[in-house]
Amino acid sequence: MPLVYQQNINEVTRIGVWHIAEPEDFFLQSVSLQRSITHWHKRLQHLAGRLLLQELYPDFPVALIQVADTRKPFLANEPFHFSISHCGDYAAAIVSREYRVGVDVELDTGKAARLMQKFLDDEEMFLLPRGAISETATLFWSVKETIFKWYSLGGIDFRADMQICAVEGDREQGVVHCSFRQREPLAVHYIHFNNNYLTWVLTSV
Repeated sequence: MPLVYQQNINEVTRIGVWHIAEPEDFFLQSVSLQRSITHWHKRLQHLAGRLLLQELYPDFPVALIQVADTRKPFLANEPFHFSISHCGDYAAAIVSREYRVGVDVELDTGKAARLMQKFLDDEEMFLLPRGAISETATLFWSVKETIFKWYSLGGIDFRADMQICAVEGDREQGVVHCSFRQREPLAVHYIHFNNNYLTWVLTSV
């Protein structure tokens, strides 16, 4: 089944991951393209993310999604708060009726490890275990992407504005404790699956 992960985080917040294995026509039966996307795989990712919103909340008004100048999708008057991510053959989404949310899914390709000095400061680099640098760098990048989407207003410096303070958990799942702009504590949850990290955060609006 394409819906490979789903969790009701609380009474009003749901998260899910879709494995994209279907042709475009499958998605177009339920949702439509809301903008011109020329690359076939990016079209599939776009459609899968929007179908996933409806899987999580059948009354989600996908056709009413707008896109802000910061490229964040949103609904006018915010009957739902939501965030979408896609990477490779996976799409992820989190939807809440009450909480401000962010989500990211990230495949470990080694890229995060190569670029980690651009988004991690010296103290954060000390948190990287020697035996799993690429994997943990991917997790940390995903955590910061999640915070970026949660904040949603743009103008964020990944190295200066977000600080990873501690990791609570193991390779498979846990919580990354962070601070945002040196004042707001955030708990970003994660799970590891098929060489991917899924990360999410929610806070009061």
